[in-house]
Amino acid sequence: MEKVCFKTQKGPAAVGPYCTAAIAGDTIYMSGMIGVDPAVQKPVEGGTLEQAKQVFSNIRTVLGELGATMDDVLKTTVYLTDMGEFAAVNALYAEAFGPNFPARTCVEVSKLPMGLSIEVECIARVHR
Repeated sequence: MEKVCFKTQKGPAAVGPYCTAAIAGDTIYMSGMIGVDPAVQKPVEGGTLEQAKQVFSNIRTVLGELGATMDDVLKTTVYLTDMGEFAAVNALYAEAFGPNFPARTCVEVSKLPMGLSIEVECIARVHR
């Protein structure tokens, strides 16, 4: 099975040596998305909730470039620097992915790139 390295044209640029998503067969393995505004390639102003809104928007944008939607997401991993933000992020997550939710893991980490407080990676299906 061939691996295709996809680099977004509409979402935030990678902050390191990786692709936005790797595609193998009918599966998209999306790199972690952070709260960076792709128009200016800088973190959004505000706290975790504003970042989360941007993260979900970025995921939606990249999936759209690949011909997929939020409903095609099978699994997510959510990284938070403060698990005290879980309930508020959970409400935004429900709006972004519901009602046919993907499987999910959520963990607290000490730090994330660019000093941000949330990162979300996902696995989705490709429509061919």
